[in-house]
Amino acid sequence: MASIQPYTVSIPDSELERLAKKLALSAFPDELDGAGWDYGAPLADIQRLTQYWKDGFEWRKQEAKINNLPNFQTTILVDGFDPLNIHFVYQKSDVESAIPLLFCHGWPGNFLEVSRLLPLLASGGKDVPAFHIVAPSLPNFAFSEGPKKKGFGLAQYAETCHKLMQKLGYTEYITQGGDWGCMITRTMGMLYPQHCKASHINMIRGSRPSWTSNPILALQHAITPYTSRDRQGFERMKWFLEEGSGYRSEQSTKPQTIGYAHADSPVALLAWIYEKLHDWTDNYPWTDDQILTWISIYWFSTAGPAASSRIYYEATHTTSVHRLWTEKWVPNVKLGLAYFPKELVIVPKSWGRTLGPVVYESEYESGGHFAAWEKPEAIAHDLKEMFGRKGGAYGVVDGKDGFAKRNARL
Repeated sequence: MASIQPYTVSIPDSELERLAKKLALSAFPDELDGAGWDYGAPLADIQRLTQYWKDGFEWRKQEAKINNLPNFQTTILVDGFDPLNIHFVYQKSDVESAIPLLFCHGWPGNFLEVSRLLPLLASGGKDVPAFHIVAPSLPNFAFSEGPKKKGFGLAQYAETCHKLMQKLGYTEYITQGGDWGCMITRTMGMLYPQHCKASHINMIRGSRPSWTSNPILALQHAITPYTSRDRQGFERMKWFLEEGSGYRSEQSTKPQTIGYAHADSPVALLAWIYEKLHDWTDNYPWTDDQILTWISIYWFSTAGPAASSRIYYEATHTTSVHRLWTEKWVPNVKLGLAYFPKELVIVPKSWGRTLGPVVYESEYESGGHFAAWEKPEAIAHDLKEMFGRKGGAYGVVDGKDGFAKRNARL
């Protein structure tokens, strides 16, 4: 592991000065009376956050907090592309047989989402497994480099994460993810089933069971009435498709166009992402410091503020692994599903079971899209239960069940 080096985030003073100048020159649109959130991010919120970003927010203070995490960097060679420097958080448990866990974020998330899981999963106990946690910044995100040519899609993101785990010495591992993290980790299960032994996901993009592919599930679905949770989930998905998914159409078709705004205007980037932080969570009490730290990570990202949107295009313009493929059955990889009421896709459980061999399910009364950040105790609980001694994925990683070995009695 000689090529794996500690990493320190250190944004140049010149970049902070450039940001301050751009914020000082910001211009804002007008706003209709009573618009609220109906038209997008409210003017008053964006003006307040911009003012605080310029005059009160302390990036260096947040940077120091980031640097308190166990940050590392290494080079990953993805087939057909130039080598990429990849940033990742790596917390190794003191328990030798801890379970290797890859945590994968999405958009507009980042590696910081794992920070709230780290203290909950490292130590384990008599009846609780411990985990070695690896959380990369995906290529094009945060402090990882991005590719310079077309075609870096889900298969390549999966290859990056898989090769990182191999480089750390984990020939077998498990995964956890939401948003693109869900699709990337499921792609890992498709491409590397001998290595990716189980996955836990909190964005469940399942489909209605079909009589040809899932006859037993189709029968269960046909005779089981929808619950109130199911109906509320359909309403949430209807809202998202009709009122909340415009960003996806733009980023999936013309990411370069919106990229000009994100690369030139910190206010445009702020408004674009802040809207999602509000709409996709379950009344989560974001502080201004939290919001601006997330936005600043995108603004200061190694590949640039525009790069992260490209995953939407590449995942749908491909002859390799299409985004829709991740909604099909993935065999041989044990699956855990966590349902949160303010997720963007909320399907009946019979639909979720079309994704693979489900060994664990949980359902929560609150929580949204960024589950590891909003509800870290819930995600940690799921992982401990799913991979605990009584869990359906216990012992799935050879030689690493998460429990300290007891000394043999003489």
